[in-house]
Amino acid sequence: MNIMNRSRYQSLIKRINLGECILIDGATGTECERRGVPQVINTWNSGAALSHPDVVRTIHEEYIDCGAEIIITNTFSSSRHCLRSAGIEHQFEDLTTAAVQLARAARDNRGRPDVLIAGGITHWIWTEEKPSLAELEQNSRDQAVLMAREGCDLIMLEMLSHTDRLLACIDGAAASGLPVWAGVSVEPKNGVMCLLGGEPLVDALYAIKDRDIPIINIMHTEVGYIDECLDILESHWNGVIGVYAHVCQFSDDETKAIFDNTISPENYAIASKRWLDRGVKVIGGCCGVRKEHICELQNLV
Repeated sequence: MNIMNRSRYQSLIKRINLGECILIDGATGTECERRGVPQVINTWNSGAALSHPDVVRTIHEEYIDCGAEIIITNTFSSSRHCLRSAGIEHQFEDLTTAAVQLARAARDNRGRPDVLIAGGITHWIWTEEKPSLAELEQNSRDQAVLMAREGCDLIMLEMLSHTDRLLACIDGAAASGLPVWAGVSVEPKNGVMCLLGGEPLVDALYAIKDRDIPIINIMHTEVGYIDECLDILESHWNGVIGVYAHVCQFSDDETKAIFDNTISPENYAIASKRWLDRGVKVIGGCCGVRKEHICELQNLV
């Protein structure tokens, strides 16, 4: 982590510790889809970093214009294992490098050197060809180290939905030397708030208590589930809490976003105000959240 990156990150953490709320960006993948970028099967929209770089950069720029202080690279599904399932693992370095460079270009174009770039990494995969835990840790390490080399300020682990895979991603990403934030996706199962894989959220929080994780984000989670997740975090988590929920639905095979009847920017802001009043310090949005939502949130933070 170079001196500039470290200073930028430490400045932001200091503000959070002093009680400030930090605005992050909204969706990138679903925004690419909404703007007509064709998907590469099994990789969502990570291919856009090479196929439609102007679209990706513009999305980042729009979020910066709305006041976002952290933008997440368009790398949600560009891990080695995810690209392998699409037959394009050979593009791993090119896709990851291009995505980080596009985020940096957006920051430079908007003259906002204070904006942090978070390298997005997940274990999520659309096929049954899941990597072993050892491979997942190595893949996370490879991607995080590459992101650090290209200038990311932190690693943003996303859509963590199984505790063992969560830990593998954390351990792999830590090798980059960058701060690691963990984002879990949650839904109720038999009346208990659980990771999407079925394990109670409480158990996941216990599993990472000894890891160096300063912030837990509840992300890619239904708006209606967030308050109950905050109840759990308030009792079982001593670190900073962030939220970036999703506002759209998905096709049955989870390969396409459905943009009909998404939550409006105004209603998302009403819910976000409630979360901020409960102590959430990092706020933004996931799938379906676009620039209008983030601009509305800017008025809150």
